[in-house]
Amino acid sequence: MSIELQPITDDNVGDVFDLKVAPGQEEFVSTNAWSLAQAYAEYDIAWPRAIAVNGEVVGFVMLEIDPEEENGRPFWLWRLMIDAEHQRRGYGRAALLLALAHARSQGATEIYTSWVQGEGGPEPFYLGLGFEPTGELDDDEIVAVLSLV
Repeated sequence: MSIELQPITDDNVGDVFDLKVAPGQEEFVSTNAWSLAQAYAEYDIAWPRAIAVNGEVVGFVMLEIDPEEENGRPFWLWRLMIDAEHQRRGYGRAALLLALAHARSQGATEIYTSWVQGEGGPEPFYLGLGFEPTGELDDDEIVAVLSLV
């Protein structure tokens, strides 16, 4: 399996736009249409990437890299989604590890994320990777941090 994070281009933006999570997961992650719009609007801090396996786009990941972030948290995992047809194959974990390597290359020693709690939500995935809840909420989402050192 060859997995890579590809910049969003004319060649893959349609594929990213068309990706869908499994039924019942819609409440846990923003649509890729919204994420791509956010990446465009916040191009100076957004790092959006298509997740490709053997050349096929199977997911989307986006980091926030903002040295001026007002809370002193310059690295956030903003989005991570794998298309419904490609879930449970290890692609999310592999893609996240690649995104974390990029964050480290940019000087990150920790990265934050947040998630919506609920049946079928991403909490077990993030906890299994070592993210630790901070005790804070961000718009009713659990805020968590992962040490990268």
